[in-house]
Amino acid sequence: MRNTFIPELAKIKGIKDETSDIRTLTISMENRFFDAKPGQFVEVTLFGYGEFPVSVASVLGSNGSFQTTIQEKGRATNGVKDLEIGSTIGIRGPFGNGYPLEIMKGKDIYIVTGGIGLAAVWSLIDALMKRRDQYGKLKLLHGARTPDDMIYKDSFVFNKVQTDKRGMEALFTVDRPDQDWQGNVGLVTELFNKTEISAGNAIVVICGPGIMMKFVSQELMNKGFGVSQIILSMERRMQCGMGVCGHCMIGHKRVCLDGPVLYYGEIKDTVDRVF
Repeated sequence: MRNTFIPELAKIKGIKDETSDIRTLTISMENRFFDAKPGQFVEVTLFGYGEFPVSVASVLGSNGSFQTTIQEKGRATNGVKDLEIGSTIGIRGPFGNGYPLEIMKGKDIYIVTGGIGLAAVWSLIDALMKRRDQYGKLKLLHGARTPDDMIYKDSFVFNKVQTDKRGMEALFTVDRPDQDWQGNVGLVTELFNKTEISAGNAIVVICGPGIMMKFVSQELMNKGFGVSQIILSMERRMQCGMGVCGHCMIGHKRVCLDGPVLYYGEIKDTVDRVF
């Protein structure tokens, strides 16, 4: 029986630089097959640096490995730049609740993300694609600070031919364009005016900086969405991952146990006050 307080050893099997400070790691557990539900997270230990939570971006079922996308933002995560193929790290988890795929069936799904928040919904997008006929319209609205800050740029979501073929619409915007950027400029909420967003039979998933999630949620409510139609991914607020430390409390909710996937209505008052 695994002791979830103790990291299990894992190996780095692949490294991809997404931006100057964001890397996607392919990780293989040493002693077990790994699986996780879309929306769950793991605790990563970089020996000599520390431990931190990160979303499971994808599970590679063919060999039991998985991928995470990590931004260098502090002492522990800064150690990611020193990792090499074959490096040993520690993994605890997966932890937390995933996205309500059964409840989402038959509904239009709008996914709104900012920055590295796209990584937290990447496994959700994959799950929706695998069962595309079970859901209604599928739209991704994603924003980043600059074009260079976009992650997963070589994936199908940036290829209109591929998104059209798979029954998905993807829109992108940046705060600060460069001379080569020909897309939208402005806040991600401005993308609501670039496509049809209807509250009739829809669920919206949001992940990004706290202030972004707050204003996106408020804009959606102005458009007629109810608090039970808006789902937030709060993965960046966790620490121990097991409900012990209390660091991730939002009101009476422990994000690591009750989330990280939470309905806006469950934490609305706290989110509006904190962010």
